[in-house]
Amino acid sequence: MKRTTYAGLIDEKYLGQTVTLSGWVQKRRDFGDLIFVDLRDREGIVQLTFSATNQIALSVAEEMRSEYVISITGLVVNRNDDQVNNKIQSGKIEINVTDAKILATSKTPPFYIENGVNANEELKLKYRYLDLRRPEMQQNLRIRSKIMSSAMHFMDQNDFINIETPILAKSTPEGARDYLVPSRIFPGSFYALPQSPQLFKQLLMGAGFDRYFQIARAFRDEDLRGDRQPEFTQMDVETSFMSADEIRTLVNAWVKTMMYDVVSFDLDTAKIPTLTWQESMDRFGTDKPDLRIAYELKDLSSIVKTSDFGVFTNAIKAGGVVKAIAVPGGADKYSRKDIDKLAQYIERFGAKGLAWLKVTDEGLKGPIAKFFPEGNDLIHATGAKVGDLLLFGAGRTDIVAATLDYLRRQTAKDLELVNQENPWAFAWIVDWPLFEYSEDFDRWIAAHHPFTMPNEEDLHYLNEGEDPHQAHAQSYDLVLNGYELGSGSIRINSMSIQEKMLKALGFTPEAAHEAFGFLLEGMDFGFPPMGGIALGLDRLAMLLAGQENIREVIAFPKNSRATEPMTQAPTRVDGKQLNDLGLFLPEN
Repeated sequence: MKRTTYAGLIDEKYLGQTVTLSGWVQKRRDFGDLIFVDLRDREGIVQLTFSATNQIALSVAEEMRSEYVISITGLVVNRNDDQVNNKIQSGKIEINVTDAKILATSKTPPFYIENGVNANEELKLKYRYLDLRRPEMQQNLRIRSKIMSSAMHFMDQNDFINIETPILAKSTPEGARDYLVPSRIFPGSFYALPQSPQLFKQLLMGAGFDRYFQIARAFRDEDLRGDRQPEFTQMDVETSFMSADEIRTLVNAWVKTMMYDVVSFDLDTAKIPTLTWQESMDRFGTDKPDLRIAYELKDLSSIVKTSDFGVFTNAIKAGGVVKAIAVPGGADKYSRKDIDKLAQYIERFGAKGLAWLKVTDEGLKGPIAKFFPEGNDLIHATGAKVGDLLLFGAGRTDIVAATLDYLRRQTAKDLELVNQENPWAFAWIVDWPLFEYSEDFDRWIAAHHPFTMPNEEDLHYLNEGEDPHQAHAQSYDLVLNGYELGSGSIRINSMSIQEKMLKALGFTPEAAHEAFGFLLEGMDFGFPPMGGIALGLDRLAMLLAGQENIREVIAFPKNSRATEPMTQAPTRVDGKQLNDLGLFLPEN
């Protein structure tokens, strides 16, 4: 049963050789005394030919069906000219089979094992081991593997030490909800699965491991979406004695290496722009902009504040803004019905409607055109041209930002305006606010995490009587094509600053030491200046594989309800297990 090579790698260099191959039956075509079988393995497909010149092998082929596991031996020969398939590596040859064995039979699969299969998502997740046989899924996971391999090699070459941190840890309030694990030995006490290795890697810096990294698993109990899973993988990096600029330079070098290793793309890191958080929000309405889209948000508040259009003027009087995007070619491509659909969608962001105008040879046309009879100021300020569609956002700054960010992305997708000549648009977003207001928690929280060092000139905002919410942080995010790939910062290494930070977040001294006492105590023993970053490998793999959902690059993911259809996790456990843990559940 020893294979000569993979089926998908057989080509002309094997002509005239006898080979042994193993894999799955992709397709079988029976012509009586001649049977063709497509043999599939992880590298691709090769065509097998069974003929009457070898009746024993032919009789075995007669029993074969799709997804049977087989092993064959045969002679590699040229295909007939009219049967050549230039789409696959083995397309010019075939194998005349002399010996064949069926190693395992298969029931009829619930969906075809092929690319682009039209099957229900839940069905594919229930039979994930079959879904993973499909070539595109195998390619996705190989891309993920290459990313990890590149990361490990790069970090080793740059003197980083690979150190594992605990999975069973203490629950600490870092932002998201923890997954809790009850302790049998200490009834009523719980471990928490780590939201990140953040505290441990800072302790490692205090221990003198000045260059740490880890391919780390992390867990957060939060609502799911296409680029989020309850358990995820990140390349976790921490350094001592490096500035934020030096850390970003290091990450740029890894990204350049990784892009070449994985997708053979020669990235010019000198062209990766650095934007402040405020600039990104002003120009794109988001802190993770897709720079492949050319058009940006334009602030029109000063132009429209004296107009007769009450929606705009009232928004500005209430302390809000009026901004717009000019969608190239949108005037002809979007009907009134199409625009109404966009208006309906943006209600989820708090928008109360969607004002719009079309730029024509005769001037501005649309429902609000009468309020702007000249219109030249609007056209000039937005950079609009004839044929463009102006979409407006008016109201609270955050609502306008979220609305126009969505409209910018959606219109670019609808009209194929995403620049394909710049397929990988990286950017650094820096100078973040230290705090942000959370609608979910109804309070101020750390924009990154509670251990982020403020900008040096903003340290005074943490003092008594100052407003800490005006402070900005030594934080930096790496963005790719509109997705956050990594988030990092310079860390606090002083107990006095850390205590002030926790106080600003609402911790009493007692609560701070209850939650983070081991870290605060450690800072009294000479912690070095430190900083790092965590890069999301799931999202990175999703983007490099050309997918829109990270489930497509995770072997056994959860669905949108955080359940796993194949094993049906999470499940109830029996009473004895609960009793051992000292846990009791309501009857219903």
